[in-house]
Amino acid sequence: MKEKLLTFIDGLIAYDYILFGASFLLFILFIILALLFRKKLIIALFFILLGFATLILGPTLGYIQMHKYIFKNTTKLLSQKRLHFVQLVIVKGTLTNESKLDFKKCIITANAYKVTKNKYKNYLYKLKPFQKMSIIKQNIQKGETQAFQIIIEPFTYKKDYNISLEASCK
Repeated sequence: MKEKLLTFIDGLIAYDYILFGASFLLFILFIILALLFRKKLIIALFFILLGFATLILGPTLGYIQMHKYIFKNTTKLLSQKRLHFVQLVIVKGTLTNESKLDFKKCIITANAYKVTKNKYKNYLYKLKPFQKMSIIKQNIQKGETQAFQIIIEPFTYKKDYNISLEASCK
């Protein structure tokens, strides 16, 4: 857990610190307003609830949405081929940098998940893939598209499956 937290803190950019600071300042502002309106109980409680919602939801949702916008990318699955004599699947795809910044590093992950005829089970299976493999691509310029290949091994699953791709870039 400590290692994950340190990795998260090392990966923060200047915009993240601005977002966290602004959320904290809004929290302080709402608490001060609640103190000013302490004689009007409903308004004071509203400002306290708004302050704590800003403190908790602001950085969390802001971080997610900001990184979706700043580090926007698209992954496209071109092909997947399961080899019969070796227990592996070869996944080929492309990664396109759609942001206005150059990417220093992208972690591309291929997820393999089960498929059934039940649409509710399919939704749950997408949340918990039975196998994952990742690769790292470095130095992707803005507007550039790079091809990649991921080998998922050992792949012993015999029934119907799907592969999905996702990329996390910085």
